[in-house]
Amino acid sequence: MIRSAPSLSAPALAAPLPAGLTIRPARDGDSEPLAALIAASFAEYPYCLFEWSEFPELRRPASHFAAKGGRLWVVDAPEGGIAASLGATPVPEQNAIEITKVYATPAFRGSGLAQALFAEALSFAQGGGFGAMMLWSDTRFARGHRFYEKLGFRRWPGERYLADVSATWEHHFRLDLAGTR
Repeated sequence: MIRSAPSLSAPALAAPLPAGLTIRPARDGDSEPLAALIAASFAEYPYCLFEWSEFPELRRPASHFAAKGGRLWVVDAPEGGIAASLGATPVPEQNAIEITKVYATPAFRGSGLAQALFAEALSFAQGGGFGAMMLWSDTRFARGHRFYEKLGFRRWPGERYLADVSATWEHHFRLDLAGTR
């Protein structure tokens, strides 16, 4: 028996946010807290290192995404800093948006926060008339891969090597949005 992939839809992603949290557009002033969120996430994995020079977009994150026609959303943590983030950038030649900067602090994983951020990206993709969402994810981030697959993303053939300080290999994931309108 062949099972079809679950379809990503706004209602499926409509998990309520944890109390007191709000998704907002990133600002350029979020540079340091966003870098801290990413560095902390990387630190959970062996040989996964955060090197500022490999993330020039974090110097002015809102401006970076806006210049590419994209969006970056963040959620402020109650104790300060950023609890989660997610970015979306158009890739017109693929009729898709690329999802990047998907991070959440351990305290908020499994809380519905990531689903809410993906709902923002889905709305952005549908509003722009894009037919797919895609992302690349470090091969070490198995928990994230399970989450993407739960949303209906499928791993595409091939990997890419980044030649960064962490010697990162990434899997490619893609989701057709044809049935989500």
